[in-house]
Parts: sequence; C-alpha cells; structure tokens
Amino acid sequence: MTFRKTILGIVFCLLSAVAVADNVYDIRPVPQQQERLQGVATLAGHVNVVAGAGIDGYTIDRAKEVLTEHGLTPVVTRKAKKGANVLYLGVNGSKDLADREAQRLGLKRDVFKQPKYDRHALTVRQEGNAAEVLILGESTDAVFCGLASLEQMLDQAQGGKLSCVDIYDYADTQYRGVIEGYYGVPYSKEVTADLFRFMARYKMNTYMYGAKSDPYHSQYWDKPYPETITPEQQEVGMLTEGMMRQLTDVAHRTKVNFIWAIHPGQAFTDKSQENVLDRIMGKLRLMHKLGVRQFGVFVDDVGVPSDSAVLALNANRLTQLQQMIDKEWNGRKALAADTVKPLHFVPQLYAFSWVNRQQGERFFNSLSSTPKKVCIYITGRAVWTVPNSEDPKLVSSWLGRDVAWWWNYPCNDNDMNKIFPLDTYRNFDDEAHIDRHATLVPDLKGVNTLISNPMQQGEISKIALYSIADYAWHRAAFDNDASWMASLKAIFGERAKAAFRLLPLTRHYDTNTRLADCIRQWKGKPHCRKGVKALIDELESLQADAKTLAEMGQSENESDRLLWHELQPYVEKVGDMCAIVKTLVSPDATDAQRQQARQQAAQLDKSPKYQFSVLNGMGNDIKLSKRVAEPAAKLLRPFVDQLVAAERVGVCEHNHEQAEK
Repeated sequence: MTFRKTILGIVFCLLSAVAVADNVYDIRPVPQQQERLQGVATLAGHVNVVAGAGIDGYTIDRAKEVLTEHGLTPVVTRKAKKGANVLYLGVNGSKDLADREAQRLGLKRDVFKQPKYDRHALTVRQEGNAAEVLILGESTDAVFCGLASLEQMLDQAQGGKLSCVDIYDYADTQYRGVIEGYYGVPYSKEVTADLFRFMARYKMNTYMYGAKSDPYHSQYWDKPYPETITPEQQEVGMLTEGMMRQLTDVAHRTKVNFIWAIHPGQAFTDKSQENVLDRIMGKLRLMHKLGVRQFGVFVDDVGVPSDSAVLALNANRLTQLQQMIDKEWNGRKALAADTVKPLHFVPQLYAFSWVNRQQGERFFNSLSSTPKKVCIYITGRAVWTVPNSEDPKLVSSWLGRDVAWWWNYPCNDNDMNKIFPLDTYRNFDDEAHIDRHATLVPDLKGVNTLISNPMQQGEISKIALYSIADYAWHRAAFDNDASWMASLKAIFGERAKAAFRLLPLTRHYDTNTRLADCIRQWKGKPHCRKGVKALIDELESLQADAKTLAEMGQSENESDRLLWHELQPYVEKVGDMCAIVKTLVSPDATDAQRQQARQQAAQLDKSPKYQFSVLNGMGNDIKLSKRVAEPAAKLLRPFVDQLVAAERVGVCEHNHEQAEK
C-alpha cells in the first residue's frame, strides 16, 4: 500500500465538502438512499416534538438534545400546533401521528420490507410557513438512528435552511460496535462514556465490555465491584460500582447495548464446579442492579476442549445460563426496562485454524444445540483475520446459524508502542499481524455482528471506528479514502488539515509523505539551497500542525482533551524531531543551537514527555510500566540519528584540526 499523494491536492475539497456525489447531504454512515425534493425548509426557533406511544424517553431526549445543540428550542407536545415547526417521531404501522403524517405525505414504505436492521425513513419538507421533519422507524431504536442523520444534516444547514429530502435507510449489520477485549489498561470511565456518545452519532449500537485486565471480569468474576478504589487501582483501569452505574446510564441514553461480559475461565467446563452457573447468576444479578441489560460469557484463552463430555457440558451450561436469564428477567410479568437481551458467547475456539477441520466441525457442531438467539463469536480463520464471507460460511455450516465477528482491529496490544490512526488499508499495511493485502468486501455474508477490538488508546481508535461504522452500516458504499477523510473532519473539526498532514508521521511506517520527498531531495543534494529551504519549510509547517493539535489539550470540549492526552507523546515527539532536523540541516544554526539539538536527540528514547503507561503481567500480578512512543520510525527518526552521527564526526574533525593548530 502506498500513500495516495494525489489526495494532498484535494484535501481542502474533501474536508470542507457538504455533499457526496449526487447525495443531498454528507451523512455518515452513508445512507442507503437519498431522494432530493424541491424546495428548502427553514428550521428555526421553536420546534414541536411530537412522539408516538412507541417512542421511548431516551429517543425523545436525544431529539431534544440534537435540536438544542443547534440553537433550536424543542417543545414536546401531543400534536403539532398549526403553523409551527414540527419534528414527528413514530413507529411504522402504529397509526400514531407520525405514521399517519407519513401516509399523507406519500412517504414510501418499501424500506420496511427490506430484510435488514434499524430500518427507517426521514423526510424534510416545507409545509406553508413551517418546516416539517418526520422520522418513521421500525422501532424506537431505528428512529434513534434517524436522529443521528438529522444531527449531521443540521450541522450542514446554513441559517437553519435544510434542502428538502426523503431518506430511506437501514443497516446491513444488526450489531455494530466495539469490544473492549484487548490485553492492556482498560479505558477510563470518561473515555468509555465519550465513546458511547461517539457511537450514538454514527449509529453503532453494541459495546461489549470484557477488559482482560479488569479483575472483576476474570480473576474475581463472581465478586461484586468494589465501592471504592485507590488512585493506583484507578490508574490500571479498575472501576467501582458507582462508575459502572454511571457508564450504564450513559449507555442507555445513547442506546448502546452495553454488554457486560464475565470470564469464568475453565470453571465453566469443570464438571466438579457444580455451582458455577449459580455463581455466574449471582454476579449477573449484581450487574443488573447496576443497570446492565445484556451479558456476555467469555471462555477464550483457557485452552480448547476436545473431549466429547466437556464439549457437551460447554453447550449445556450455555443453554442453561440463557434459560436462567430468561426465567429471571424475561418472564411475562417482567417490566420492559428490566428485560435482558440474549447472551453473547466467546468460545474457547474462536480462531478455527488452531485445529484441523474435523476438530473444528466437532467443536462448533457441539454448540449447534444452544439457543439460536445466543450470539457466538469467531475472529475468523486466525486471530487477526479481516472479515470475509468464506470463514463464517464454513463455521455457520457447522454451527447452524450466522456467527458474530470479533474483529481484532485496530487492536495494538501486540504493538504497544504504535498507533494506527490512518485509513483502513494503510492501517492494515502497518499492523504486522494483519494481511496487508486484505480488503473489506462489499457483500459480506453470514455475519450479523461486527464489533471491533480497538487500540489501548480509545480516543485515537475513533478514527478507525468511524470507518468501521461506515462499513457495517452500508457495505456496498464503503469508500476507504473518503471515509478516512470524513473521519478527520468529524473528529478533529477545524484541526482536520493539521491532522491530515501530521497523522501519517505518528504511525510507524512513514515513508510516503511530503516530508519523505523533501528528505530524499536533501540527501541527493545536501548543499542545494533550494532543497534545504524546501525541507525546512516542510519541517516548520509540520511543527505548526503539531501546535495546532496541541490546542486540543486546552479545549473546552472533553473529547478534544481526552484525544490530546493519547496523541501527545506521538505528536510532541514528531514536532521535536522536526525541530532537531531543522537545526541540524540549517546552514545558519549556531554551534550552541546544534549542541542543544544533539542533546535533545539523546532524550528521544528517555524523556517522560514521550512515554505512556502499559500493563505488565496479568491476574494477581498486574503492574504498570512505561513505554516510549515510536512515531516516524522508518524515516524521520533514522534521519535524526544520521544527522547526529554526522555532527559527531564533524565535531571530532573540528577538534582534531584545532589540536593540530
């Protein structure tokens, strides 16, 4: 893979675009269909929010939030006042006001016949002197997805003016989101909550919490979360009951299915552990009280059973656990707010190439008798496999149902010094464990769940998650480059240009950039004034970009501050290396400045400003240690070392000449 230099010439066009191709609005994930209507609707001032009985409070609150954040005043009413701006929210076929209004407007209902997920229609019209917006969904959750589109449409409105449009939309994948399942420091409460809000904006609906280093997920899996923790425990990602309750509250408000996963390990298939299901249910009851309404069971990384009796016990206990959950929370008299969604199960064999075909068939066939509603995960043929249709087709033939895909991307727990902030295919090229020639197929089959295991840097992971959301929603429309460019605009805002130029240098491999061209030109003619000036100009420009990104650290926006905390060691190291090189190639630099640059270079692997925390050890022996960021490791860093070495030779020669004199 090579960096597409032609993108550089059109970066401003892409970053500032408000429309894609013939679409009326630039919405991500890309909608299935947009139809331009005549006219413009002006949405300003007060907006009546009219919601049908099938629309829950979280969806109404989200509608109010979207309107308020765009300077509008929502007024929730039972029906629209004559001549008032109105936002109708309703369920298809319910005969509520939105459903009847959709009939009057002639909104097409074909979208609801598609064998897809979160199906909805959204229309913007100008009715007399008032604007009318209507979102009709197959459910309140589908209407919530429509509000994500409306939010982005309002972002693009000029003076409250919205182009009239009909949008018919649905997801290709039922469950889309994140699995916090890497080995490393779990996300802080603040980062997780921020990810929930990000997911709501881009129609991701699933977050499975299975942080390997959370002792109350695995080591103390049947014990309650503590009421208090020490600062040291918080630094390694531990959570209290109160923190967990706060997270589930944000999850409900953002309609993210927060799946808390338990890891009982080998106890799950230990015949002597007769009370293991009662112990699991005891923990699930505690988590239910904290607001969790969906659960997962992990038995990964404890060895793959092959004994027939163990395989049968594995399946029987999974079945029994689902039955116990249904009996506990999903009975006829259960309140809707208390019901629990189906289990998600990560089996011992999740990468089927670990065993031969016969053993793989035996393993997954043993799970075929479990309830069909239980989601069973694979990572594909191997641990780092990119989603494809062939692997799930094989496993599904053994299992008798579609599989869920745990996608280890952009996970960096095997490359802890690196981050992967670029487009999907360049990230594939960077990650040593991923097939760098893999692509995302537009007709992915047999996968009803696609969740990403991200980097230990949750905020930086948003860049990759943005494109994953794009792909999971509308696979045929996925455009790798366009999705990445849109992610920069969405995540960095007015700093998107700086991010576009600087992020390629925060990655490990950085040999296809404008800076690379300048360095190669300088090396060819190191004394050419034109080449020196071009190199220094580029270095100064990159330093300015680094300062622009550093402004996020002082932003009023929490997302900006959280993102800068993760980017800081990489961006500052790139900026400082640029300063070192600029000094050492400059013919005007003084001896004192060169000496200072050499001293700064000597600290590139030592300075605390380039360090970040990682976890060493697991289980009872979890300890924090420090790693040093390794950006620009293939070009800029070697160039620094080369210049410093040349400086040493020059200093020695100078001293030798002085001694001879």
